[in-house]
Amino acid sequence: MWYPPKVTQAPSEPISKEEAKRQCVVLHDDDDALFEALISAVRDHVERYCNTPLATQTVELKCDAFCDFDRLPLAPAQSVTSIAYVAADGTDAEVDIADIEERFDGFEASVVPEYGKQWPVPRNGSRITMTAVVGYESLPPSIKHAMLLWIAEAYEKRENDAPPSWTAFDALLCNHRRG
Repeated sequence: MWYPPKVTQAPSEPISKEEAKRQCVVLHDDDDALFEALISAVRDHVERYCNTPLATQTVELKCDAFCDFDRLPLAPAQSVTSIAYVAADGTDAEVDIADIEERFDGFEASVVPEYGKQWPVPRNGSRITMTAVVGYESLPPSIKHAMLLWIAEAYEKRENDAPPSWTAFDALLCNHRRG
C-alpha cells in the first residue's frame, strides 16, 4: 500500500507568466500577481484532474512492501534516486540503484529487481521509502493548451459560473488521465 507522497523539491511551473499573458492578449504588468496565482491554480487542478504530476519534482514515497513497486502511485516517472528500508536486523539500509530496473512506460511506472537479483527482506511492519523524480520533462502540447484555455477563461470570467458538462479542457486532457 502506498501512502500520500511528500514533495521534497517543489515543482517549477510548466507555463510561464509570459505565455499566459500572451494567451489572454494582455500587454500590461498590472495583473502579474493574478497570472502567477492562476498558473499555480491550473497546475494544481490539472494534476488532480489527471492524477499525475505535471512539472518535474522530487518526491518521497512510502509503502509497506517491495511488491508495491509493481505499480508506482505517480507517473510519469523520470528516475529513482534512492530506496531506503529497515533491514530484518533493525539497521537502516538502502537498495543499490544498480540492482533495480526502472520500467517507466508512460503512465504505468514500476520498479523491479535486475535480472538475477531479488528484493531484500525488510523488517516486519516497517515502511520502505523511495525518493524519485517524477513529472514531465517536456509538457505535452495538449496539456499545455488546456491549461492556457483554463487560464484565459478564468482571467476573463472572475466570478463563479456553472461549468458545462464537457469542454475543450476535458477533451484535451482525457488521454492524459491516470487512474
